[in-house]
Amino acid sequence: MSSFLNVTSSSLIFILTGVPGLEVAHAWVSVPFCCLYITALSGNGIILFVIITESSLHEPMYYFLSMLSTTDLGLCISTLVSTLGIFWFNSRQISFHACVAQTFFIQLFTVMESSVLLAMAFDHFIAICNPLRYATILTDSRIIKVWFAILVRGTVILLPLALLLKRLSFCQSHVLRHSYCFHPDIIQLSCSDNKINSVLGLTALIVTAGADSIFILLSYILIIKTVLSIASPEERHKAFSTCISHVGAVAIFYIPLISLCFVHRFGKRAPPNVHILMANVYLLIPPVMNPIIYSVKTKQIRRAIKKVLSPKGSEAWF
Repeated sequence: MSSFLNVTSSSLIFILTGVPGLEVAHAWVSVPFCCLYITALSGNGIILFVIITESSLHEPMYYFLSMLSTTDLGLCISTLVSTLGIFWFNSRQISFHACVAQTFFIQLFTVMESSVLLAMAFDHFIAICNPLRYATILTDSRIIKVWFAILVRGTVILLPLALLLKRLSFCQSHVLRHSYCFHPDIIQLSCSDNKINSVLGLTALIVTAGADSIFILLSYILIIKTVLSIASPEERHKAFSTCISHVGAVAIFYIPLISLCFVHRFGKRAPPNVHILMANVYLLIPPVMNPIIYSVKTKQIRRAIKKVLSPKGSEAWF
């Protein structure tokens, strides 16, 4: 048993999966993936750049948006090498320790994105429900503390999950169902008792994304209650319009996440391509769509991007 455990902890190799049935066409399959990765990386990179360089965007709302772009970049980078390595070079092998590290960072950036969306909901709540105290509540120092708390929260909750993977034994198939390492996927391959890993994984999901989604919902209930008490229809429309981008970001993050969790826990008989589709939608769609949503719906972001891309261009277009 000791020699077997030594193999599982140091020499174990997992096999990642591309798109079953389309192995000979992986070069073509990589084209849409490359487009999505390029869009996500360039879009979030531009958002970060304009927020850092434009002094007019040095406000709480845009600081939180920069946090969202940072987590989206982290999600993309966490899977980019393994995914494109499969499609371009048929590089499907990944060591156990590299797999654990990738799992940790995917989960960390997922939890951080959920936390940032909650912080953005709180930002909208204060701006609409208590605008006179907005500047005194959301100071620069408090926003830095929020970012630090988000990072610490994710690390403290998820590091034990990653470490507990090392206690598992793998004596059957080592083939994972995705192009990256995903915690539920790994523990399902274990031939030892994985109940602790499964329970803690579900608990971590509930106390992070689950709790965050509830608080976001409560924030919007209070926001709607406040907005409906405003007499002027124009002011109500203006207040609601400030929340549209955030509502879209929440939807494109939580819907794929919840769908993937249901597929993993209750869709074991679903075709493999369903798992692969949901896994890639969960990781790629939010980073791709968030910059687009905020660029389209936020006039200040559009103007800043226009200024960066064509400094001599006229802002009359906007």
